[in-house]
Amino acid sequence: MFLGTYAPHLDDKGRLILPAKFRDELAGGVVLTRGQEHCLYAFPIAEFERMYAQLREAPLAQKQARDYIRVMLSGADSQIPDKQGRITLPSPLRAYAKLQRNLAVIGAGSRVEIWDEDAWNAYLNAQESVFADTAEEIIPGFF
Repeated sequence: MFLGTYAPHLDDKGRLILPAKFRDELAGGVVLTRGQEHCLYAFPIAEFERMYAQLREAPLAQKQARDYIRVMLSGADSQIPDKQGRITLPSPLRAYAKLQRNLAVIGAGSRVEIWDEDAWNAYLNAQESVFADTAEEIIPGFF
């Protein structure tokens, strides 16, 4: 499970050093793709395959399902982290997420999210009051 927030930097070659706590789980391979709210998602290969199996069940007759699958998979990139725990963020994905040098890499349970640091801080500031006001109706039985 991926937890926590880290503040690595993107190097001049578009590479990210994965947080040490995430490296073992991602050592076998990672799939990068567009995420929602203009971040990037990084999935371990096995988790991405599980998610893809669910996507395959979506009815192709439904336009929203087709659109989601196209956007999610068309920008996907799989790779193996190098010995230093680095992955390269492809240019189209960096542009999609508007990634600059300073990043926020967050653990989001089954996936890692890669954000531009300023975008993450703005998102988090906007969502903290929503988080504080979350009622049981949103996540049944959680509170």
